[in-house]
Amino acid sequence: MLILAIETSCDDTCAAVIKTEEADSNKTDFNSVVLSSIVSSQAKKHAQYGGIYPSLAAREHEKNLPKVLKIALKEAGLKSPSDVDYIAVTKGPGLAVSLWKGVNFANQLSEVYNKPLIPVNHMEGHILSNWLKPVGINKKINKKENAQFFPSVCLVVSGGHTELILMKDYGKYELIGKTRDDAAGEAFDKISRILDLGYPGGPAISNIVEKQSSKIKNKKPDIKLPRPMINSKDFDFSFSGLKTAVLYLAKGQNQNSKNKKIPILLKAQIAAEAQDAIVDVLVSKTIRAAKKYKVKSIMLSGGVSANKLLREKLVMESNKEKIPVFIPELEYTMDNAAMIGIAAYIKVINRDKEPKQKEVEANANWELV
Repeated sequence: MLILAIETSCDDTCAAVIKTEEADSNKTDFNSVVLSSIVSSQAKKHAQYGGIYPSLAAREHEKNLPKVLKIALKEAGLKSPSDVDYIAVTKGPGLAVSLWKGVNFANQLSEVYNKPLIPVNHMEGHILSNWLKPVGINKKINKKENAQFFPSVCLVVSGGHTELILMKDYGKYELIGKTRDDAAGEAFDKISRILDLGYPGGPAISNIVEKQSSKIKNKKPDIKLPRPMINSKDFDFSFSGLKTAVLYLAKGQNQNSKNKKIPILLKAQIAAEAQDAIVDVLVSKTIRAAKKYKVKSIMLSGGVSANKLLREKLVMESNKEKIPVFIPELEYTMDNAAMIGIAAYIKVINRDKEPKQKEVEANANWELV
């Protein structure tokens, strides 16, 4: 089975081809391999705005979709979409103008080449990115073996979402916690903008902390930021207060500075403390949820899952509880079409009631559960 996948939920234009096949006669083992995974990033174009500029994102998707499709097919050794069995596309959630570009493109391909469509939830794609191996490396999916890891607490963290999802089985999800305001990735972006570190915020903050790490260690830990809702009894998140605290701190430092600019080392200190605060909250809530629901595993995914500190602390704390942690390959932490392809495939083998459609409509607010 060959699946062509399209992803345009935000500012990355993505196409991928997934090859899958049954590995045994009982239809419990399946082999999957990513033949190609192409991502055309718009990050540099949006950097001047300090965030996503919707109309620009839509124009870039329209321009880049035919290009990424051509490359994805070529790298997969295919001549045209007529060679695939299914076309998968992100239906939502995401930025509406971006989603519609990908959905319309997939609808056109489906009509021209007479291929069934499989709509995929972007959040489910992120969760199932844990099932992906790098391009060209085979991955065996055994439904019975994988069942030993369910239920699992899934921490999905990105620019638009911060959610804790209880995954009971393939396609069976329960939302147990979400952000009440800013998502973790959004908080990173806003804090980075306050400190004038650049966009995207997560990598910019991580970079300055790493570069100044030796100097930060020699400074007194006199900068302390709040850990919003870290002790609340629920599993919701809130990062707007942290952003505000950084804003007031930065303003105060600007007033105290002769040239009205925050020294680079002080910026690094603030960035480090902000990063620590976000990671502390994410890890604390995830571990508490894992213990409450007595899960057999923890899964991390989404763009912020590329954060080195988050990965390290989550593994460290989960090891203390003897709960295995699954973290996607770095190339699949950001938005990509391979995760949409594998999610579509699992829908098929899981015998989803109606995974195949003739036409898909975008839904910017499409909830996983």
